[in-house]
Amino acid sequence: MRVLVVGSGGREHALIKKIKESSRVDYIACCPGNGGISYDAECFNVGATDIDGVVALAKQISADLVVVAPDDPLVMGMVDALNNAGFATFGPKANAAIIEGSKVFSKELMQKYHIPTAEYKVFDNADEVMAYIKEKNEFPTVIKADGLALGKGVIIPESLEEAEAGVKEIMEDKIFGDSGNNVVVEEFLTGPEVSVLAFTDGKCVKPMVSSMDHKRALDGDKGLNTGGMGTVSPNPYYTDEVAKECMEKIFIPTIEAMNKEGRTFKGCLYFGLMITPKGPKVIEYNCRFGDPETQVVLPRLKTDIVDIFEAINNETLSDLDIEWDERACTCVIMASGGYPKSYPKGIEIKGLSDGQLDGVTVYHAGTKLDGDNLVTSGGRVLGVTALGDTLENALKKSYDGVKQISFDGAHYRNDIGKRALSALK
Repeated sequence: MRVLVVGSGGREHALIKKIKESSRVDYIACCPGNGGISYDAECFNVGATDIDGVVALAKQISADLVVVAPDDPLVMGMVDALNNAGFATFGPKANAAIIEGSKVFSKELMQKYHIPTAEYKVFDNADEVMAYIKEKNEFPTVIKADGLALGKGVIIPESLEEAEAGVKEIMEDKIFGDSGNNVVVEEFLTGPEVSVLAFTDGKCVKPMVSSMDHKRALDGDKGLNTGGMGTVSPNPYYTDEVAKECMEKIFIPTIEAMNKEGRTFKGCLYFGLMITPKGPKVIEYNCRFGDPETQVVLPRLKTDIVDIFEAINNETLSDLDIEWDERACTCVIMASGGYPKSYPKGIEIKGLSDGQLDGVTVYHAGTKLDGDNLVTSGGRVLGVTALGDTLENALKKSYDGVKQISFDGAHYRNDIGKRALSALK
């Protein structure tokens, strides 16, 4: 088979490395890809949101399967366009990808079908938002931009002043563009967070192994929100009992709700969960593999991923037994100095050979080749990932790997997995 993967980050690199393990695949292309991906796939300079360009490229390389990984092209309808051109795909159509594309849609879906989530209100006017927040006078509170915002469209103000500044940024300064035309204001939930990715063909849902993301930029969960500074799998808070409750009250009801709305979801549905004192609740849905959760979930997948993609397309997922590695997996993100705000690019990365390092897997998120040199080209640069018999063992391998890689201004958290380790004690 010939497979095309759309996207350019660490998630796409993890997907490509897993697809590369399939005995059924003899050629992988990626657009636009990155420096590290170019060691594992042929990269083409076609933008991830260039729908016509991707369809043309799929024709050019005679792709048997196109995996659309990022949220933007999914919400824009890239899968619809590829299907109309006769290509097999992995990823939901636009009318299902709206579950991530609009926070308002997803909250209303959960309310309508009694799927547990935080209480909320929707606003399209900044003054009304602030009047509501003043009236409630409960902090912290949660304010979300309605549309896509690179995983950064959520603010959690601790005071009225912070709320006013955040609402101004989203709704008036438009730091996320039109995504901030509407906002959702939610109650602040407490409890451990869990990420669960799930394969679904619209009939059956098969959750993957759980993971724990670390969103804040600095140690001790301090600093700004990021796209994720590291992950571990499994998540110790996601017990068999919690998993059973999620399946009954969240996973199956969500798939059924989407079917009833005429928006059958086929692909990877991401459930961002909070295990509250009143049970698990949905914080957010994503219409695709999470980043960097994918980097710790897919290394544990033993079943051929192409067989899974095919079963989803054929709606035969219930017939497939998906197997997982029992070992723990950890990923530590090495980011550019200044991330998640502005940061320099083009800084040489040292310590890697052909983009890799012995003893760990290095997923490339923001790298490019400058001649023969690998240089930085994004905020999150590398994900240093390891499997281990224990979480402690896997973390040691990841951090040993991090210490062998260097680029000016590199920063990473030193406490990835700390919460998970304390939960295991």
